Amino acid sequence: MRAVIVAAFVAFALTMALTPLAAKAFRRLKAGQPIRTDGPQTHLAKAGTPTMGGVVFIVTTVLAYVCGHLVLMALPERVDGVTLTRPTGFTATGIVLIGLFVACGFVGFIDDWLKIRRKHSGGISGRAKVLGLTIAATVFGLVAVYYTGSIDTNEIAETVATPFVSFTRDVEWLNVTKIGMVVLIVLLVNATANGVNLTDGLDGLATGASMMAFMAYMIIGFWEYRHWCGGPGEPTADLCYDVRDPLEIALIAGAAAGAMFGFLWWNTSPAQIFMGDSGSLSLGALIAGLAFASKTILLLPIIGALFVICTASVMIQVTSFKLTGRRVFRMSPIQHHFELAGWSEVTIVVRFWIISGIGVAIALGFFFADFLRMAG
Repeated sequence: MRAVIVAAFVAFALTMALTPLAAKAFRRLKAGQPIRTDGPQTHLAKAGTPTMGGVVFIVTTVLAYVCGHLVLMALPERVDGVTLTRPTGFTATGIVLIGLFVACGFVGFIDDWLKIRRKHSGGISGRAKVLGLTIAATVFGLVAVYYTGSIDTNEIAETVATPFVSFTRDVEWLNVTKIGMVVLIVLLVNATANGVNLTDGLDGLATGASMMAFMAYMIIGFWEYRHWCGGPGEPTADLCYDVRDPLEIALIAGAAAGAMFGFLWWNTSPAQIFMGDSGSLSLGALIAGLAFASKTILLLPIIGALFVICTASVMIQVTSFKLTGRRVFRMSPIQHHFELAGWSEVTIVVRFWIISGIGVAIALGFFFADFLRMAG
């Protein structure tokens, strides 16, 4: 747990310190966010606000992750007088999750850079964005499903992802095969990355919602670590979690949550910097990665309930307009509908955070209820 706390604190402190410096540097480089002229008119006042803030928390999360591993190597953990056996080096789970995070962030960075260069809100095409996310998800999906090697000699020889769809653990009758799981991972990464991207649009909205999701996965990962099959106390097969690197999941989720806390300080209304696509796409990809690594795939839509709602509002709007020529919402995603209805930006953000928090609470309720059911 000490490593998780250290990683979260380091990510928070670094992001708090580096974000305003990055904002000043981006402002000097004239890396301001282009604003859509067909959107809410209140957004026009945000023109010129530095973007690409995602670069900051990607770097700080990775640095915090490394610091967490330094703590693991320096301070072996003991529970009830027993020294816990766990990998201290970089694991396959770490490679997959950090790789997805950085690779999808790079796709978003290209999009942000083109927007700034063209001084227009349109960056790379939608197809190009999906292609970039798909390539990244396919590469690391294959590693997750097929790689059983080990960098650390103490690592267990298991894969990060299995052929089974999971809820709070693998569902044995939902075997989609290894190739099917790679395809599912690609779909999850694309859906979640675009969901966070659509949610991002109001100051602090996607940052706060992502922070809650990471906190949920930090809790899930650490609980799985303390009830790890083959761990201390010899837990029974019904109660333990057969997850490859649960402590790594908690460590990365904790680092990302800490980074979101630090970034939110500068990103909340009125935002001094935007995360840009480099931030939203990387966050969505990491959240999806944590879902399949922790074997909680079917919990993902509940943990990311706000992302689902914002994405669904766009789908409903587009479908309705194509079929009937009428719009269901004044503007989509749905947060802009409420803006045009007269709600203040802060009111929308806080109420949407409440929705996100409810989704996280329900998902954690399902997770722990399943454990209690097995224990009973």
